Amino acid sequence: MTDRDRQPEDTTAPTPEPVVSKPYIMPDDPEPGSVETLQKEAAEARDRMLRTLAEMENLRKRTTKEIADARLYGITGFARDVLDIADNLQRALDAVPAEARAAADPGLTALIEGVELTERSLHSALEKHGVKKLDPQGQKFDPNFHQAMYEVPDASVPSGTVVQVMQAGYTIGERVLRPALVGVAKGGAKATPAANNNESNGAPN
Repeated sequence: MTDRDRQPEDTTAPTPEPVVSKPYIMPDDPEPGSVETLQKEAAEARDRMLRTLAEMENLRKRTTKEIADARLYGITGFARDVLDIADNLQRALDAVPAEARAAADPGLTALIEGVELTERSLHSALEKHGVKKLDPQGQKFDPNFHQAMYEVPDASVPSGTVVQVMQAGYTIGERVLRPALVGVAKGGAKATPAANNNESNGAPN
């Protein structure tokens, strides 16, 4: 077969299909509905932030209060033990009759004054740490701060008035460290409304 008999080969490349490009969207152009979505997400994030801030503030307040309570009430057990010393000093002073004090020699007088000074110093030290003494003599009985040991027939004062204090009471902060042991009047006139509304009743200011 000669070169003339050969059929010419088709060397034309196939035509590619046209490529259709998608429309270009600017980066700053939001998709439909994205503004509402972003606003919702921003509102939710702001709500979470406000809740977190509120929780942190509450935690800070609770921590501050717990620290203050620990400082104030952490000595409760120790303060109760010290009250026994205060009671003994008071018993030592009460054991000396008034006549003996008046006729006491300089040595005994100095001893009594020393015990009184020690008792005052002890109470001063307790008050520095929030421990205060209750002296409910003549006040209306308050079960929150007083413990009635007996009743005393006494018509000269309103019924329910503390007429005798067997043992002084103490408070620490806003709590009762030890209630006062008292004798309460019985059979007198009823307490006036003003006395009933008196909220001090030996409570600390």
